[in-house]
Amino acid sequence: VILCARTALGTINHTLLSIEALRARSIPLIGIAFMGEEVADTQRTIVEFGGVPQLGRLPHLGPLTGETLRDAMISGFDLAMIAGGD
Repeated sequence: VILCARTALGTINHTLLSIEALRARSIPLIGIAFMGEEVADTQRTIVEFGGVPQLGRLPHLGPLTGETLRDAMISGFDLAMIAGGD
């Protein structure tokens, strides 16, 4: 599972509870994909307390097209880690 987490207010508690729920059910978690503007402290807190890698962050895209999404994924995510290649 790749857990998607927004970067807005309230996400730390929500995301850490989601990580806990996945682990309690023995569901493998590849990492966290953040959505929204960069909030470094929030992202770092979730990664450290959750004990999961940050795979990347997808900013707000407008207009959303296949091309803008592709470009954002290539520049903002560790695609090798997502594919399992570390």
